[in-house]
Amino acid sequence: MKYYELDKEEKELLETIERGSFKSVPNVKKEMERYRSYARGSSNRSKNINIRLAERDLHKLKVKAAEKGLPYQTLVASILHQYNEQ
Repeated sequence: MKYYELDKEEKELLETIERGSFKSVPNVKKEMERYRSYARGSSNRSKNINIRLAERDLHKLKVKAAEKGLPYQTLVASILHQYNEQ
């Protein structure tokens, strides 16, 4: 079994669960479905795209991604996401 170091919040949550301090909410099935719909709505669905780049630009992206320890496609997606959020 693997050992994981818990942070303060995780330790508090674990202690609360082990004490049995949680109480069910009214209409638990309705609440669960509500939160499932939130999760479905907020999930990040990925789509593939094709893009043409100059070899030099692609090489530089790959170098920067390697420096950060990321796949270059992840770096490109991150850059585009940051641009869209501005």
